[in-house]
Amino acid sequence: MDIKNIVVAGGGVLGSQIAFQSAYKDFNVTVWLRSEDSIDRAKPKFERLKNIYLATLETMKTNPAAYCRGLASKQGLTPEQIDELKSKVETAFESLKYTTSYEEAAKDADLVIEAIAEDPKQKVEFYTELAKFLPEHTILVTNSSTMLPSAFAEYTGRPDKYLALHFANEIWRNNTAEVMGHAGTDPAAFDKIVEFAEAIGMVPLKLKKEQPGYILNSMLVPFLNSAQALLANEVADPETIDKTWMLATGAPLGPFRILDIVGLTTAYNITIMNPQASDPDSIPGKIVTVLKSYIDAGKTGVNAGEGFYKYN
Repeated sequence: MDIKNIVVAGGGVLGSQIAFQSAYKDFNVTVWLRSEDSIDRAKPKFERLKNIYLATLETMKTNPAAYCRGLASKQGLTPEQIDELKSKVETAFESLKYTTSYEEAAKDADLVIEAIAEDPKQKVEFYTELAKFLPEHTILVTNSSTMLPSAFAEYTGRPDKYLALHFANEIWRNNTAEVMGHAGTDPAAFDKIVEFAEAIGMVPLKLKKEQPGYILNSMLVPFLNSAQALLANEVADPETIDKTWMLATGAPLGPFRILDIVGLTTAYNITIMNPQASDPDSIPGKIVTVLKSYIDAGKTGVNAGEGFYKYN
């Protein structure tokens, strides 16, 4: 395929996962971050991912239930084959490059995956500056959880080569990739992103039209909002809400465990986009207050070691 050099902008929960998975699947990956401090904060996330990949692959040698679709194309691999995959994990980790320079990131890029904060202003600033340096052939995608490509296409300098590519969390296990264009997206660019998603071990889910929240978050966000409303209204604590959902439905995780994986900063940024969130007496306003109290305490989710739950 044409795409080989990948730039991932952002080193948060999903940015780090997208970059690491792409490197694991033999793409050349550069991670763009705003500052050297941001690079320092991102590197432990990649160390954590490396350890997760290695531990999961090792467990797959003896436990078929540990199989992850993003790590291996089929089940039943021999220990020797799994060791080869573990070697690829180490190579991926060592191969990652980091930069704060728009020009350096863009110069050889075949694909740029924007995974920065869910903040329209930050996205516009990023696209506008990046457009000065991108080669003509480069495709640009957003991993935005809720925003539509059409809202930003005019700022990219390449609206025909701009679309959305949205991943689920823990992409080595939950290997979905929602592909969504806007009215001006070139079908050839759309098809190349579908091909890329398959190449990094994802299952491409092709949307026929723009939809806020895509498919996954159109279902997930209302569910998480309902759980947060129960907490904000002091109906029950996170553990009880999670227990209720898990026992009643058989689900492996409750909404607050999921929020810890998503990251509380992302949940906060999505909630404050609701105009009602400015009213502290409204349900969205109460949810914002709860989330901000956790974020201010450094309890932003799994990557921080603590969110609604503590993690070793």
